[in-house]
Amino acid sequence: ATHDSTYTEKRIAEILSGYEMIPARVVSNTTRGSNNYLVIDRGSAHGVSTEMGVVGGGGVVGIVYLVEQHHSLVIPVTNKKSNISCRVRGQSYHGFLQWEGGSLRRAFVDDIPRYAAAKVGEVVETSGYSSMFPPGIFVGRVKKVGNSPDGQSYRLDVSLGTDFANIRDVSVIATPHKVEIDSLYHHANTQLSM
Repeated sequence: ATHDSTYTEKRIAEILSGYEMIPARVVSNTTRGSNNYLVIDRGSAHGVSTEMGVVGGGGVVGIVYLVEQHHSLVIPVTNKKSNISCRVRGQSYHGFLQWEGGSLRRAFVDDIPRYAAAKVGEVVETSGYSSMFPPGIFVGRVKKVGNSPDGQSYRLDVSLGTDFANIRDVSVIATPHKVEIDSLYHHANTQLSM
């Protein structure tokens, strides 16, 4: 586990080397409900804005939801409203990481096609299909492969890399391409709705 976390931190640092990172500290953390939140000690005065991704040494943490001048509220993976696009490393398909409550170290990814060759122990990472996270950021490892509730696809039980009960130091990804991506979507929606 120690080797895995060291490897994860190095890989995250490599992937994010071209991004501006805003270091922050968790100053408040709810872990007992179904809609958990984190508060970090960085806000608009430090360059943080809504919908920025947040990572820690163990991988993905969550997404900035509300911002004040010196603090921000983050929706972590351990919030039932969290919905982060993920894939199994080396595979082209993707699904959405969700949390059902209970253990802070376990989540799931539904809608994985039957032809996918997901195996226990494989790495689950961000897919890059959002402007919040680049592809390849560690999320966790496949703990179990089962059936989705609809019975038509697989559900992956994921052992999360981030220890949400003890999280302290994080970084906000000030994605340089987010404004461009959002602008493209805005123009597409404007043009296509005419």
